Amino acid sequence: MTLSVFTDWQEDSRRYSMARLAVVRERLASFCLNQNDESDLSREPATSVEAAEREADSIAAATEPQPALDHLCEGFGLSSFERDLLLLCLGCELDADFSRLFATAHGNPQMTWPTFRLGLALFPDAHWSAITPGGPLRYWRLIEIERGETLTTSPLRIDERVLHYLVGGSYLDERLGHFVELVGMQEALPASYETHVERVARIWGNKEGGWPIIHLSGNARAGHRPVAAASCVALGLRLHALRVTEIPSTPLERETLLRLWQRESLLLDSALFLETEDGVDANALRNGRIFARRLKGPVFTSGDSPAGNPDEAMIRIKIERPTAAEQRGLWELALGPAAEKLNGQLDQILSQFQFDAEGIRSAGAAVADMVLTEQVADPAEALWQVCRAESRRSLDGLAESIETRARWEDLVLPEEQHQTLAEIAAQVRQRMKVYESWGFAARSNRGLGISALFAGPSGTGKTLAAEVLANNLQLDLFRIDLSQVVSKYIGETEKNLRAVFDSAESCGAVLLFDEADALFGKRSEVRDSHDRYANIEVSYLLQRMESYRGLAILTTNRRSSLDTAFLRRIRFVVSFPFPDATLRSRIWSGIFPHETPTQNLDLAKLARLNVTGGNIRNIALNAAFLAADLNEPVRMTHLLRTARSECAKIEKQLTAAEIGGWV
Repeated sequence: MTLSVFTDWQEDSRRYSMARLAVVRERLASFCLNQNDESDLSREPATSVEAAEREADSIAAATEPQPALDHLCEGFGLSSFERDLLLLCLGCELDADFSRLFATAHGNPQMTWPTFRLGLALFPDAHWSAITPGGPLRYWRLIEIERGETLTTSPLRIDERVLHYLVGGSYLDERLGHFVELVGMQEALPASYETHVERVARIWGNKEGGWPIIHLSGNARAGHRPVAAASCVALGLRLHALRVTEIPSTPLERETLLRLWQRESLLLDSALFLETEDGVDANALRNGRIFARRLKGPVFTSGDSPAGNPDEAMIRIKIERPTAAEQRGLWELALGPAAEKLNGQLDQILSQFQFDAEGIRSAGAAVADMVLTEQVADPAEALWQVCRAESRRSLDGLAESIETRARWEDLVLPEEQHQTLAEIAAQVRQRMKVYESWGFAARSNRGLGISALFAGPSGTGKTLAAEVLANNLQLDLFRIDLSQVVSKYIGETEKNLRAVFDSAESCGAVLLFDEADALFGKRSEVRDSHDRYANIEVSYLLQRMESYRGLAILTTNRRSSLDTAFLRRIRFVVSFPFPDATLRSRIWSGIFPHETPTQNLDLAKLARLNVTGGNIRNIALNAAFLAADLNEPVRMTHLLRTARSECAKIEKQLTAAEIGGWV
């Protein structure tokens, strides 16, 4: 419905409410005349009740869709008596004449309000159930009773939200404003999402099928709201979102929220998107299930755990991320003419970053504006950096971001290990060509993730190698400490890992799972339930690493504890050996920056010190501070002193063969 059409409908709907109100006014005036023929009601001559009825019917017949009053009565199942009782309360708010008529009808100048007793006497088909707490007028809070001496003589008042609705006001009840938010429609959706939209429209468009809950799942969490919003647009509905964590835990407050939303859902023709976020506790999830089960209108639920009752009708729709072709179309649309200036580099963007439609529009518009205003010399590089900045926020709070400056020349390893690391980088760069263009992804979607295990003693360069790869690939590196992720509570470890991988999917960052021994140490024979769940945790991590579209790296100091089944599921295994004298000499030769003053350093003698590269860095750095404090260049004497301290820290006994001739 366009804005102009909606405005016309509002005016017609308001006229109809006023016409129906005129019918009630005529009945009330006639009743008062019968009560007291001598009274002066100070009003203009009234048309007959029958004429007012015909006028109202004429307006209703010309209003499409049905007027607000009829929509409300049909939706809440109001009888004609309940409708007229509601209009009696409406007249009290809109027409000052009603107050004088009420006083006359009651025979008391102080009683200027409608009452249930007056309604029973005034309207045909009156029934007592209209005023009961379970009747629709009070259950849905269409009217309120201001308690007086008796129930039948207590003042009746129309709810303010209902009042505005009947006279053409369209707004969300302010009591719901703190709980729900309006979900807007995105400009364009991928073709695969449109298929889901059509399915929802068919299901809910079949009125005989009622309103089964639609549960949205799948790895494209960012696509859930857009699909729900587009489905509602197709059905002429609005969409509001409510997080299950916002649902009150106390039964009374939850019941109040439920009835207010149920009423608002009908008044606004709105569906509810009941969103279950990651990490929701059991109580909030249970409240969400109770809430969804009680709702009678259109409801979407979202998340890994459906908020609805598993025993009731529920349609499950799995939403996957847009295909590469769909993402390309969204990027080209968002970039506009700037897409032609990327020099064919869009494939690299597609292979590395997976945004939802809104994220693509945001990043594409930013780069298009830069190109249009000639702020950048290389649009492809600008787009890459914008995508990195846009996506890294997804892992905030879940992992530690490591600034990467290390280069290949900073990494001292045997040639075999260097070649393996270069192969890893090549596979990340050429992923799109091999998987999509060369058809490997179409043959099987299993094992498409690039996983690597870096095994070796502490200080041999495992983390440094991860930094080199990330810097070379121009990707962000995030370190996840598995000792913090692993939980003693069953199921918590998988939940923590899921949050990390789901958040990292959009950016394809390099994930470094440090201290993997926290899991490997648990992989054992199944002696009890704890062993079984520990092995499940390992299997889940491997499964997610295999499906993760970026590069995931595990580090361990205990390769010997890994079984062959584990190693089979890792694509690359890189052993980081304890450096021999030749490697240690290469490490010492590049350990000091060019700006650091040194004097008479003997690399051959330094290389005899049997420690790892990490220890060498500590020794060199501490020696630099020592020399700087003495205002001297770094000499062998400084290195000897800091070498003794470092070896004492790691409980290593220095031998004369290692440090002989240093001074």
